[in-house]
Amino acid sequence: MSKPEGFALLVVDDDAAIRRQLRGVLEDEGHRVSEAANAAEGYAAVERERFDAVLLDLRMPGEHGLDALLRLRERAPDTAVLIVSGEGTLENAVKAGQRGAFDFVEKPIRDPERLLDTIAEAVRVTRLRRRAAAPAGTDGDATLGILGESAPIERLREQLRRIGPSNGRVLVTGENGAGKELVAEAIHRLSKRAEGPYVKLNCAAIPRDLLESELFGYEKGAFTGAVQTKKGRLELADGGTLFLDEIGDLALESQAKLLRAIETGEIERVGGTRSSQLDVRIVAATNKDLAEAVKAGDFREDLYFRLNVLPIVVPPLRERRGDVGRLARHFLAAFAADEGRAGLTLGDEAIELLEDYHWPGNVRELRNLMERAVVLAPGDVIGAADLLPWLEARPEESDDAGLKGRIARSEIESIRRALEGADWNVTQAATSLGIDRTNLHRKMRKYGISRR
Repeated sequence: MSKPEGFALLVVDDDAAIRRQLRGVLEDEGHRVSEAANAAEGYAAVERERFDAVLLDLRMPGEHGLDALLRLRERAPDTAVLIVSGEGTLENAVKAGQRGAFDFVEKPIRDPERLLDTIAEAVRVTRLRRRAAAPAGTDGDATLGILGESAPIERLREQLRRIGPSNGRVLVTGENGAGKELVAEAIHRLSKRAEGPYVKLNCAAIPRDLLESELFGYEKGAFTGAVQTKKGRLELADGGTLFLDEIGDLALESQAKLLRAIETGEIERVGGTRSSQLDVRIVAATNKDLAEAVKAGDFREDLYFRLNVLPIVVPPLRERRGDVGRLARHFLAAFAADEGRAGLTLGDEAIELLEDYHWPGNVRELRNLMERAVVLAPGDVIGAADLLPWLEARPEESDDAGLKGRIARSEIESIRRALEGADWNVTQAATSLGIDRTNLHRKMRKYGISRR
């Protein structure tokens, strides 16, 4: 069968010779290969970059591959994982399949063509999963992978359609969990570089003394532990897009070197003596106010203006309440399918509660909430009472001995009596209290009242 080129693949194996063998086979086919020598390095790799498939060994120092398989799938649930191992027992093959492995390939690799065909099939499954993540009944290209129909989201999509095809640098700002990474991926997919690599670097997740080598790469022997030459993220992204997440956390020294790379289009590996010319589009993201950081001396003004050519602001979830119900149902359906609870639904009061909530953690918080509900909610219909204990409660500070404290205690007691009398039906309880349902939800969160 024909094999599409240009897959982004991760090889997780403690044997350097095996990694070299696999890299040689895969790069000869035009694929881009990253390496990890153990499970921990594999986790870090999938958190900073999106791969089309992962090739995972079983027997490694520290965490066994079967346990690593579960954690890799938690961190990158849509990415197919192939077990490539010399422990080709029936028991291991069965356990790997039960834990979500796409296939099991024995080492040593005696049939490279079979391996390549298996990888091509795995990548096809990965891409099907990613397309399936788009909302049901919609065109993934039309939604750009960003769910919602509210006016702020429609404006964002229109902005992306204008900015994506250009070659300008983009600065994406917004609160944590609002969806800045999705926006960066959409920019890459819409660009003329869509067939090129898409490489990620989280500037806050890597220690400052390692950031330079991660960004620019290093030559063998450049420092203790540099046992082989390694390409940096800028070099890996040549011809494509580099997404610099949490750019506001980049150290000033690294900012100066990044600025030079942007201005000259050249990089030099740590410990190297030659410069390389690169063609990389940079998309940066931050939850910080970089203009204020510039005033405070924490961010270079010249780098800020270099990055902020095409600004995009991602709206927080509280500004797009009309999307909350649709997002909640989408996440619920996806997690319910994974957990074998496909009939699970959200009740009307649960939707109303979610729409009234302030969402300090934005879309990420909603996604996590739906995953928790799928695992922990007891019934087939998730109600408001199921969700309330997991929403952030902010009880007002009060003087328990004073008038304010007595009023609060009285109100709490009245609300609890009404809820218990209505069997925790919020609408009925609100009617009996003579207040509207939204106001009752707000008071329940204020006092931390929930069904125990």
